[in-house]
Amino acid sequence: MSRKAGKFAIGAAVAAAAGYVAGILTAPKSGKETRKDIKDAAVKARVEAEKKLKKAHTELQELIAKGQKKVDQASAKTKKGYQEALNQAKLVKEKAKGMLSAVHEGESSDKELQQAIDEADKAIKHLKEYVTKDTKRG
Repeated sequence: MSRKAGKFAIGAAVAAAAGYVAGILTAPKSGKETRKDIKDAAVKARVEAEKKLKKAHTELQELIAKGQKKVDQASAKTKKGYQEALNQAKLVKEKAKGMLSAVHEGESSDKELQQAIDEADKAIKHLKEYVTKDTKRG
């Protein structure tokens, strides 16, 4: 996904959430019902973000295994780039794992969760470039 498309998607999601909240707040419901609806929407959004992070964590794990095989087979000159990409992916994977634990314990903010997802997506993209670059040559 291009950077512009990603920003557009985030903007669309924020606008949709704002519209949803505005709809809830103007609906003819009691305060108790409205608070429950808002809480349910927040929980649903958090669960979706957690799913994204779990998926990214799993994908990183698979790419790290593939990348490690490539490092083992690469020439000395190529190894450095692979190793840097692998090291970064491993750090991000561990951060994602920690964030998932924090989510389960209720100790993470939505901002931290989104940041972990963004970092994982970036590391996946970077590592995929190395893994597919070598595959295209061979």
